[in-house]
Amino acid sequence: MKKKSTSQLVRRSLSTRRSPAPAGRRRLGEGGFFNLRVLIAAVLCLFGAFVTLVGFGLYPRASLLAKPSLQPTQQWQPHWVIVHSSQNDVSAPLREMATWALPPSRQHAALENPKTGIPRASGSRPDTVVQNRLVNNLLGGITPGLNFDGIPYPGVNCSCAPPDTDGYVGLTQYVQIVNTAYQVFDKATGNSVLGPVSVESVWAGFGGVCETDGEGDVVVLYDKMANRWLISQFAGTSVPDHECIAVSTTSDATGTYNRYDFDLTPFGTNYYDYPKLGSWPDAYYMADNVFNSAGTAYLGTEPFGFDRTQMLSGNPATVISPGLVGSPANSEDPLIPSDFDGSIMPPSGAPNVFLEFPDTPGNNGGNYRYWQYSVGVPFGNGPTFTQFTGPAAAPFSFLFTLVPQLGSPDGLDGIGDRLMFRLAYRNFGSPASPDESWVGNFTVSSGGVAAPRWFELKNLGGPSGFVNQEGTYQPDSTWRWMGSAAMDQAGNLAIGFSASSASINPQIHYAFRLATDPPGTLTGENDAFDGTGSQTDTFNRWGDYSSMTVDPVDDCTFWYTQEYYSTTSSFNWRTRIVNFKFDSCGAAPTPTPRATPTPRARPTPPPRP
Repeated sequence: MKKKSTSQLVRRSLSTRRSPAPAGRRRLGEGGFFNLRVLIAAVLCLFGAFVTLVGFGLYPRASLLAKPSLQPTQQWQPHWVIVHSSQNDVSAPLREMATWALPPSRQHAALENPKTGIPRASGSRPDTVVQNRLVNNLLGGITPGLNFDGIPYPGVNCSCAPPDTDGYVGLTQYVQIVNTAYQVFDKATGNSVLGPVSVESVWAGFGGVCETDGEGDVVVLYDKMANRWLISQFAGTSVPDHECIAVSTTSDATGTYNRYDFDLTPFGTNYYDYPKLGSWPDAYYMADNVFNSAGTAYLGTEPFGFDRTQMLSGNPATVISPGLVGSPANSEDPLIPSDFDGSIMPPSGAPNVFLEFPDTPGNNGGNYRYWQYSVGVPFGNGPTFTQFTGPAAAPFSFLFTLVPQLGSPDGLDGIGDRLMFRLAYRNFGSPASPDESWVGNFTVSSGGVAAPRWFELKNLGGPSGFVNQEGTYQPDSTWRWMGSAAMDQAGNLAIGFSASSASINPQIHYAFRLATDPPGTLTGENDAFDGTGSQTDTFNRWGDYSSMTVDPVDDCTFWYTQEYYSTTSSFNWRTRIVNFKFDSCGAAPTPTPRATPTPRARPTPPPRP
């Protein structure tokens, strides 16, 4: 029902005027003045009641009375639940646990990649930001560095596909992680320091599902604010309903770790899939795609915040969530949290931004909707999770077609229904006067092939986020997908991805642009490594993600890891690690000293809804 605005109510009250009083009647000032005061009071009461009803959300469209750029847009309300870690301890040094053994496992492929089931419009839409020509005038401005093999099939007792390739660069080491295995490399030489070692071995002697029932979807982060490593996997006896997180006690990835098991079943007895994490000053944030316990029905996307301060200190920790996002929740596209890059901190108390895949159900393209998540201070006290409409994404066509490969009848899943890992955050200003960028990508259909849509968004820490630049990179007939993007300290951007077609095996490429190049344009591409085989018979799975990170020491060198095949087969995947830098990227700024987090008392968990 359409409601009258408050201005309409006031105009109506002011137009109800009396004629001048006939001679001999009382003038206003006695009973007449009292009646007018009653009338004005009644109008003011009605206005106050209207404002109160709006404040309590009884008018679901009341937010339309305000400018969207100034107000959050959500009608869904969070239902906060806070859960304590099931257990925690401190591990022995990982370099002393490397001989921990696993029983042999059989060769197996992952099932089809669980999809959200949200309707997508078929057909082609005009892509106004497509780059359909190859520009190679800047190859001389890039210096390739190391280029070496990472963890190969079968990992450590995985015998599975896909590998879920991920990696991160730290002060002196590079850590690569795939399903069931991790390996530590000397970043100066590429030589192995430790591994490959089972991911479950990180929890050796810990007990429970983290030690015995790790399920994969592994993630490694380097927390540049504390110079610590984070290793995570999901786990469960039948479905993944635990998140296992280990945080190193020093910058040495082979040392001791504060280990945690977070049981997610108090949030719902569900299948918590595809966890993606990011580091932030007040918490480690995570987003999951949530399915029913059978893994057959998409329930929605759910954000989590883990108590970073307690985890850095090795104390019992908590995780908090507002629940499944949206109404109905299964209409919301997957989210991904921000991950901090660089050395310049976000503004004090800034929330972590979760970005949603830019789709309006049933339409090609929508908005870069974003959500600001703050776990509260102290942790769990007054948390907020607020949605903003976000800026419009340029139109795009959804990717429905499988990616072709040379010598294989089986296509590969381009996973075009979600944002790719990571959502890289960087502040080019200062905490007091920020100039913030969020960089990411997803895969679209352009010119009949898969192509990465990359973007740089600004001002998502406030209410009026905007697109600084975006582009669909489709310079030729090669299929490009499974990307990961980041920026260096100078604002130069690089995106790595897989590249394939019916005439080539899947290859590893990266494309790039200088900060001074025309907006929305990638001005160079490098073929980092050519696979010599293709994948067969693995439910079309490839990836499911890759990782581009930036060296925290020089803040210039990009590190990228991705999978490839050396021979055409079902399971014989390999992984590769490459690094490179822009010649124009200068010395790293001096990092600001940061205080060691002080343990605090845990707040009393709020009652379950």
